[in-house]
Amino acid sequence: MPAKPAKQPREVERIQTGVRLEKRLLKVLKGLAEYLDLSLGDLLEGVALHALENKPPFKPATLEKIANLKKIYGLDLTAADSHQLRER
Repeated sequence: MPAKPAKQPREVERIQTGVRLEKRLLKVLKGLAEYLDLSLGDLLEGVALHALENKPPFKPATLEKIANLKKIYGLDLTAADSHQLRER
């Protein structure tokens, strides 16, 4: 079976944005981006694009790493907490 041809990079326009995130969540995301050798922006773009197509963004090994990072940074929030978070 012949190998799949590599996808050509797509040219996009990126803009700077000021996004506020829960502190521990941001630490986990930064740690994951570092682990995956991605920028935080690239990680967030990938997660968002997967979510918009209702596709899981992470493989089982990456989910294990996420679980470890959540323990390290004390992140106990879940998807059920979404839209229920309030600032102190």
